[in-house]
Amino acid sequence: MFLFNDNDEEFYWIGLKSVAGVGNVTFRRLLERFDSPQAALSASPNELATVKGLSPTVVDGIRGGAWQRFAEQECQRLRTSGARLMTFTSADYPKSLFEIPDPPPFLYIRGELRTSQPAIAIVGSRKATSYGLLAAGRLSEGLARHGMVVVSGMARGVDTAAHKGALLAGGRTTGVLGCGIDKVYPPENRKLYDEMVEKGCLVSEFPLGTLPLAENFPRRNRIISGLSRGVLVIEAAENSGSLITAQYALEQGRDVFAVPGNISFASSRGSNRLIKQGAKLVDCVEDILEELPGSRTTASGENGEAPSRNFALTPKEAAIYELLARSPLHIDDIINQTELTAGEVSSMLLHLELKGAITPLPGTHYATAG
Repeated sequence: MFLFNDNDEEFYWIGLKSVAGVGNVTFRRLLERFDSPQAALSASPNELATVKGLSPTVVDGIRGGAWQRFAEQECQRLRTSGARLMTFTSADYPKSLFEIPDPPPFLYIRGELRTSQPAIAIVGSRKATSYGLLAAGRLSEGLARHGMVVVSGMARGVDTAAHKGALLAGGRTTGVLGCGIDKVYPPENRKLYDEMVEKGCLVSEFPLGTLPLAENFPRRNRIISGLSRGVLVIEAAENSGSLITAQYALEQGRDVFAVPGNISFASSRGSNRLIKQGAKLVDCVEDILEELPGSRTTASGENGEAPSRNFALTPKEAAIYELLARSPLHIDDIINQTELTAGEVSSMLLHLELKGAITPLPGTHYATAG
């Protein structure tokens, strides 16, 4: 007998995501068709077979009971972890994540995720030199004093220095984890972890209890850049995870910045190469602020809020918003790229317009607003 009932929405979100073969894209496709995780998990095999790309293995997984056992255990862990789920239909879900190729259906959150303030990611070497740590701390502190949220990955080295710099300035910082949100990694960051829960935010897309495995970190890097308006790289070796984050940023249309490093150090080769390739050289906070129109604020951090994009979305609305977040589209293209009928697309476009989420363009094209 399961402890959770129909009113426990998290149970079904977690359950659907745990089905083998249901990745982020398949999850959202199922919600386009069935409107809710509960409805998708209750659908018949014939109904499920109508969803594009759904394999027999996924259908069997949905019809089986393994997801129920996992979802119950995960909900129990969630209740005691101090974390909460933020689904992609929530008004608070960062709309900038719709611009990345596979936004997670939900995030585990501790603390307060403020999406109204502009954010800059700072990433770099885990084995940073004293120069790299000093640069990360000073630039982070300066950005925070100008009302910017500092986003990083809670790793040793540059990440830790960036988070601490923002907190030292009385600003806000967001840590994106490559493990479950209930895991403190590295362990020496326990005090920083607790302080960020109180004065910032911790974010993870991984289930509770997930260990900090190496394969998780490249994946979390797309969230770091997705939450930010630009990425600043400090001391990155060639082929480092920081360069993966910078590549994600370029693909997502974000600005890339780099602090020049000592040419004698291998840890500077990646960041110096970014500058050669066109990343903006940074030696002061103003170098970043001048590239972000509308982000310059007073030194006290006032007037730092960006135009609000805090609106809730239904799964069908989210399917359309995600497409338009990447580029403007004609209505026919929207119909072709979703699981929705022409009538549903027209209706959802109207709803999104009324919410101020999208704007119509000439020739029956649409784009996101703001």
